Amino acid sequence: MKDIMDTKTHSTSWIAQSWISFFFAITATTLGLFYIPLNNWARGYLAVSVAFTVSSTIGVSKTTRDLHEARKLTAKVEEARVERLLSDHHPLK
Repeated sequence: MKDIMDTKTHSTSWIAQSWISFFFAITATTLGLFYIPLNNWARGYLAVSVAFTVSSTIGVSKTTRDLHEARKLTAKVEEARVERLLSDHHPLK
């Protein structure tokens, strides 16, 4: 049987790669906004759009993680409930 406290963690290299790619994408987008041949209003619009996209992505990823963790907790509670019912059940009583 699987241990209830069994959790999977990310490797250090995966975490580093995720942060490096995030900062590279933000830096490339910022440089692109700086050098694009548009007036300041259009640049501002694009910059706000990028900021909104980044904040929305963070919100969606946090919500997805929270839902996943809530399902795991619910599954653990249900498993504990079933184990208790099975341990309390005496077929010869």
